[in-house]
Amino acid sequence: MTTIAVLGTGRMGGAMVGTLRRVGFDVTAWNRDRSKAEVVARATGAGVAGTPPEAVASAEVVISSLADDAAVEEVYADVIPALRAGTIVLEMSTIAPSTIHSIAPGVADARGELLDAPVSGSVSLVEAGELTIMVGGAAQSLERARAVLEALARKIIHVGELGTGATMKLAVNALIHGLNVALSEALVLAERSGVERTTAYEVFASGAAAAPFVLYKRAAFERPDETPVAFTLDLVAKDLDLILDLAREVGASMPQAEANRAEIEAALRAGFAERDISAVAEFLRARGSDEAPR
Repeated sequence: MTTIAVLGTGRMGGAMVGTLRRVGFDVTAWNRDRSKAEVVARATGAGVAGTPPEAVASAEVVISSLADDAAVEEVYADVIPALRAGTIVLEMSTIAPSTIHSIAPGVADARGELLDAPVSGSVSLVEAGELTIMVGGAAQSLERARAVLEALARKIIHVGELGTGATMKLAVNALIHGLNVALSEALVLAERSGVERTTAYEVFASGAAAAPFVLYKRAAFERPDETPVAFTLDLVAKDLDLILDLAREVGASMPQAEANRAEIEAALRAGFAERDISAVAEFLRARGSDEAPR
């Protein structure tokens, strides 16, 4: 039985613990707020560690699913000295490729094997084991980690050398956040023009626009008050900042991402920071009402 340490039990990390436990892996969870790890442990039968070094001390595979680059660098400073030789480290947070390269030497010095393996998909896809995982790093390390990744993923794509997984995650999220704003605008346009919300969404879900994102976010857009938060707008802002930083670094023009960042910033100022990504539509409804002609 492979022993896995999961560092970070937020929405995605906590769901990963549950899925890995259901298929029989021995999992120890750690979270900065221990109470969150304990909630996940009670629901899944996972163990709980008090510190990151304690979590990884006997792990064969480490999964990191943390909030941002600063959290990753801080946690790895504690984790690296405690890694066992040969441990596979799966960095699944949404972070800059430069952060992957920053932590890589320490993992190598500890004789660990680092892969950047961020995911595309929602909590429901984690729970169903149907994520898409994009992996950067050595092919032989990916093969060693494949059984763990296959428990979480419908599709695993080896995208290249270390850092390319993180790059692809930012590219994917640039597309997702663009879809989210476009979908919000189109839905509010239809509503304000007299089409009932669920009818408009049925059209979106039935035609050329029916991307998986449009389909799995349907409940959130149609019934926002009844649907749990899956991904907050403050994290969208973080993603777009990383995306635009990378674009400037490599000389890529991203005018749509810049416009989306400005739209998200307006929603944050209006108090939507902790709301779900789909709340862009609610923000536009409120702003449209304020701006409507009298």
